[in-house]
Amino acid sequence: MRHFFTLIFLFSTGMVFAFEIEEERTFEVAQSSATLKIISTTDLNYFAPLIDAYQERFPSINVVYTVASSTELFAGIYDEGAQYDVVISSAMDLQVKLVNDGLTQSYQSADTSSMPTWAKWRNHLFAFTQEPAVLVASKQGIGDFPTPQNRQDLISLLRDNPDYFRGKIGTYDIRKSGAGYLFATQDARQSDLFWRLAEVIGSLEPKLYCCSSDMLNALESGEIAFAYNVVGSYASAVLDESSDGFIAPLSDYTHFMLRTALIPRSAPNANLGGGFIDFIVNAQGKALIKEKAGLPPIDGEALSQHQYYRPISLGPGLLVYLDKLKRQYFLDEWSDAMEQ
Repeated sequence: MRHFFTLIFLFSTGMVFAFEIEEERTFEVAQSSATLKIISTTDLNYFAPLIDAYQERFPSINVVYTVASSTELFAGIYDEGAQYDVVISSAMDLQVKLVNDGLTQSYQSADTSSMPTWAKWRNHLFAFTQEPAVLVASKQGIGDFPTPQNRQDLISLLRDNPDYFRGKIGTYDIRKSGAGYLFATQDARQSDLFWRLAEVIGSLEPKLYCCSSDMLNALESGEIAFAYNVVGSYASAVLDESSDGFIAPLSDYTHFMLRTALIPRSAPNANLGGGFIDFIVNAQGKALIKEKAGLPPIDGEALSQHQYYRPISLGPGLLVYLDKLKRQYFLDEWSDAMEQ
């Protein structure tokens, strides 16, 4: 259903909103008293069990769950004022921009007040998962070559064996993916190796994807040997001992994305939105996120276990690469590297 084009009509105002969504499902209850509308970048198969658990606790609430890419989601809220009660996205920078530019509502409760300070911003933005950006490799695809231990190893492996790996590297098309753009800009801030790696990958006719699930499908089908900057929770959910693919930890650094939720200014039922945020950030919600959705909940102790873990910080620092000129310059440099 990817790339399905949907028109959102607001008949009460006579306005027509249009943005691209991937999937939508209504979770109906027998006797409904209200409807919670969620727009999210998280695939439905991950969130459906969590919504079922929510409706067990709140059996009179219908839920409409809409899936869109991070860039389309942002456009729907920022440019068109689309009416949803909760906005959930993996693109932390775009979420921060919605808050910074006044497109969100403040929310505070006992549950959000007990959150770690690093997991929320201005009482507008609330993190509920922490997910690494990882390198995924194919056992068959890399053959007898050693598994890279860090980015320099990966650069050397690809540079020294161009004929073998030509057309076998996958990564985000950061012109289309908000999460991909976030990971790329954080890579660039972290290490100069990013541009060297981009140039080597670009010389090998890489395949560019919109999302982690497409990269994982391509790797499992044998189309590619490496997928760079895949969302680790998706990889862990798809790959098991019988899979050809596996996560190859990189010891120089691993960025952790915080999946976040907010209440948009245009929310028709902000109280319902706040209640859902409480549901996913409190202690019971953390257990449900892990058990039902298979996603890693917020856990500061887990992030401190390895010196190479680099959680991406919520805050205005994420706005740097959203500046129009800086963004265009970055995309131009990246395109030059990738499309040699």
